[in-house]
This record gives sequence, C-alpha cells and structure tokens, in this order.
Amino acid sequence: MIKAGIIGATGYAGGELVRLLLGHKDAEIIWYGSKSFVGSKYAEIYQNMFQLVEADCLDDNIEELSEQADVIFTATPQGYLSSVLTEDILNKVKVIDLSADYRIKDVSVYEKWYGITHKSPHLVEEAVYGLCEENRGKIKNARLVANPGCYPTCSFLAIAPLVKERLIDEKSIIIDAKSGTTGAGRGAKTDNLFCEVNENIKAYGVASHRHTPEIEQQLGEAAGSPARISFTPHLVPMMRGILVTAYADVRPGVTKEQIRNAYVKAYENEYFVRVLKERICPQTKWVEGSNFADVNAVYDERTGRVVMMGAIDNLVKGAAGQAVQNMNLMFGLNEQEGLQLVPVFP
Repeated sequence: MIKAGIIGATGYAGGELVRLLLGHKDAEIIWYGSKSFVGSKYAEIYQNMFQLVEADCLDDNIEELSEQADVIFTATPQGYLSSVLTEDILNKVKVIDLSADYRIKDVSVYEKWYGITHKSPHLVEEAVYGLCEENRGKIKNARLVANPGCYPTCSFLAIAPLVKERLIDEKSIIIDAKSGTTGAGRGAKTDNLFCEVNENIKAYGVASHRHTPEIEQQLGEAAGSPARISFTPHLVPMMRGILVTAYADVRPGVTKEQIRNAYVKAYENEYFVRVLKERICPQTKWVEGSNFADVNAVYDERTGRVVMMGAIDNLVKGAAGQAVQNMNLMFGLNEQEGLQLVPVFP
C-alpha cells in the first residue's frame, strides 16, 4: 500500500486528490496537510467527506512527512515547494508537485512570468514534466514530477499531433481557452464572487497569462523548434472544465485526411485521450468528473487554417487526476488505477 501525503489538501485540487485517492486500491492517505486549518477535522471543511475521512488537518512540515510517506503531493501556491525541497527529502520520498515551480526549464523565464525568485534551481533539470502521454518512460523513474498546468494540458493534447507531424506552422498558433471558476482556486477573491461570475464571461491575463511559456515550451519540444503562441484564457460561469479552441496555419499541401490521421496515430493507444468522430466537437460536459481529454480538429480549407479543440475537467486531468496517473507510473501500477471514472452527466 502506497502511503500518500498531501500538502494543500483543502484547496480544490487537494480536495480532488483526496477524493481520487480514497478510491485507489493501492494507496492510503496518511497526511492531510493544510496550514490554514491545522487541527480541524478534514470532514468539517469538506462535508462530502463526512464519515469517510476522520483525520485532522496537519501542518505543511514536509521534512517530517518525508519520513512517513512514499509519495508527497504538493497542491500549493507557486514558490512553496521550491523554497523547502531538498536533496535529502528526495532521497526519502517521491514528490509530485501541482504548482509551476518545476515545470519551466529556463529558471529566468519562470522568475519573469511568476514574479518570484526560484529557491532550488538545481532541481529543475531533474524534474520530469508529468504529461503522461508524452513522458511516460521518464516519469516511471522520476523522484520529482512537475504536474502540468490545466490550460497547458488541454492545449498540448489538442494541438501536439499536428505539431509533431509538421502539418501546421508552430509560430501561427492562437489559443482561445475557457475555464470554470475552480481554476482560480478556493481563496476569497472579489472577481470570483457569484455576482461577478454569474451571467458573465470575461477574458483575463491577456497576453500575460503565466501558462503561456509552459505551453510554448512543450509545443516547442514537440516541434523540435521554438513555438510562439497567442494565448487568451476566459472565465466562464461554471465550476469545472476547460475548453480549448486553437487555430493555426496549415502548411502547403496538407490535407484533411493527414490531419485526421495525425490524431489517430497520436492517441490510438492512449486510454485517457479520446479522439472524437469527425465533425464532433469536444464539450466540457462529456468529460466532467473524469480523467478523459476529448480532442478533435476541423480543417477550414477556405482559410487554410485548422481549428483544434480539446476539453478536460480542470480538476481531474488538469490537476489531481493527472497527478494520480503520474503516481501510478512512478510506482509501477496500472496507469488507470483509481481513475476509471465515468464522466458525470447531467
């Protein structure tokens, strides 16, 4: 039985980790870490855990936790893990970080976009980017996994097949993405109040969103050359889900059959990525509560551009589900264990 500790267990991603791990036959949660609620019953914070979790919330002492756990999940703000993680901790326990601290390989880029100083840059190179469909082999042997962001996960899965096959110009990519409010976290913010969000849709982080360099990094690696994107996220009045609609110029001579075949080739053996039938567009409702990513593309011959689409649940495939998928790989388990979740509808 894998002993798992969660630091940041009372945030939305942390709460989703608890839900998933409670249903995992090979894992048990030994530490519900929450600096804000130390000493409180976890089930008093998340009433859905009443009579399911009897534990109290503990602090964020990662050194003490590393003596007890086999794996630590850190669902914490940017900068936390990089300020406390050490070689000694990694020699004792595997770490899966849901923040951005180890996702971006160029530390100067991370510091520019996140506005903080990285406290353990020597560990960045070792960290494996935890997109399972791309880095499965590296993840299996990793001590430190950087769990991808929600927007980057959905964007990459929707776009990568065409980038890899050199069917589109990787410098012409425009990403329009929409997310439910859980993507903004559980903290009290005026912009996330019901009266602000309900009956409203708005762009934010225009030309400045922090997931931009992460998406560019991963698409650039897939292309074998630098990628440049325009990325605009939007907040929509729903709790869960991300929908990505992306556009790019198709290279001369490319056909719609080549585009279709690129997706089939990329994901024919990937359980969690579902390539929809032609002309069927992904919807967040059809992946809600699951670890699935639905993708598809439509070639617009009139404009010479392709429309690439993807939908995920931002808290599952975009965060906690992908983290559990990474854990399964790191411990040699069936990758689907604990994640065979049927999407919730309605």
